[in-house]
Amino acid sequence: MQIAILGAGMVGRAMALDLAAKYTVTSFDVSGHALQLLTEKNKSIKTIKTDLSNYSNYESMLKGFDFIISAVPGFMGYHSLEAIINAKKNVVDISFFPENALDLHELAKEKNVTAIVDCGVAPGMSNLILGYHNERMKITNFECQVGGLPKKRVFPFQYKAPFSPIDVLEEYTRPARYVENGHILTKPALSDAELIEFEPVGTLESFNTDGLRSILFTMGHIPNMKEKTLRYPGHIALMQALIKAGFLNTAPVQVKGQQISPLDFTSSLLFDQWKLGESEAEFTLMQIKLTDAEKTICYDLYDEYDPETQTSSMSRTTGYTCTAAVNMLIEKLFTEKGVFPPELVGKDENCFNYILHYLKERNIHYRKTETLHS
Repeated sequence: MQIAILGAGMVGRAMALDLAAKYTVTSFDVSGHALQLLTEKNKSIKTIKTDLSNYSNYESMLKGFDFIISAVPGFMGYHSLEAIINAKKNVVDISFFPENALDLHELAKEKNVTAIVDCGVAPGMSNLILGYHNERMKITNFECQVGGLPKKRVFPFQYKAPFSPIDVLEEYTRPARYVENGHILTKPALSDAELIEFEPVGTLESFNTDGLRSILFTMGHIPNMKEKTLRYPGHIALMQALIKAGFLNTAPVQVKGQQISPLDFTSSLLFDQWKLGESEAEFTLMQIKLTDAEKTICYDLYDEYDPETQTSSMSRTTGYTCTAAVNMLIEKLFTEKGVFPPELVGKDENCFNYILHYLKERNIHYRKTETLHS
C-alpha cells in the first residue's frame, strides 16, 4: 500500500512515522529541513522536496499512490484537496482551510473519490463524537472547548504552536459562528471570554472561535451549538491589542516603498517565538458536552507530549485521528463517495468504534461520563 503525505510539519511527520509501521510512505514538503528530520527518525520513509502550491502537478506527482493525506497549511488546503480529487485519489485532509469543503462533494462523487475532511482533534474527533450521538439521542445542546498549550508558561504569549502561526492568527480574526435557538449567529473571535477550571491544569481562558465549520450545515437541526478555544489567562488581551493596532490586518501597507501584509509580517515574527520545540512538554485538553431532554454526555480528553516516541500531544491527537481514518478506508469500513466531514462518518458505529480503538492503542483516551437531569 502506497501512501503520500503532503506536508512534513510536526503533525505530518507524526502521521508518516505512524503509517510507516505498516505501509510504504512518501512525504512531500517544500522544506528540506522538515524532510530531513523525518528521515533521521525513519530512513524507510521516502521524501520528496517540492512546492505543493503547484496544483497542476498533482496528477503526475500522485500517480501510483493508493491513499493521500493532505496536511498543507490552511491557505493552500482547498486548492490542494481539489487537485487531489481531480487526480482521482482517496484522501483524508487535516489542512483546516476556511472554505467550505462540501462544495467539492459533487466533484468527488464524479471522480469516484472518498474524501474525509477536517479529520483532526477539533475539528475532527469533536465532529465524530457529535455524529455518533446524533443518531442515538435528540441533541439540544452541543459544546466543545479545546486547546493545545505548553506546560511551561512563558510570557507574554504563554503559547506555542505545532503548526503555522498564520493559521492560529486567522482564528483570532475570523468571525465566530455559533447556533442559538436554531439560528446561526456571528460574533467577533475572542469574544464571550470565560475563566474555567479544568483538571489537571487549573484555570484557563475560554473564548469564541469559528470552530463549528461543517456542522453548522450538516447538524443544522441541533438548536444550540458552539465551540470555544482555550488558552492561559491573559492571552486574549494580548491578541486583542495586536488586532487593535492592525498587526493582523491582511491588506498590505506601504513601508519605505515596500508593500507588506501586517498579518504575514506578524506571522513571520511569531514563527520562532511560537515554535514548539521537538521535545517540549505540552498538552491537549478538550471537553465535549452533548445534552438532550434527559441527560448530558461529556467526553474529556487530556493528553501530553509522549517522551517515548518524542511526539507532541497535538501531533498525536490530531495526526493519529487522521491515520486512523486512513486505515479505516484501507480496511473498507467506509466506502461512500464524496466529501465527508467526520460527523457523517461517526454516525456509523463501526467507524466510530474503530477510530476510538485506534487512538486508545496509542494511549489517547477519551473519558466518557453521563449525567441524568434531575
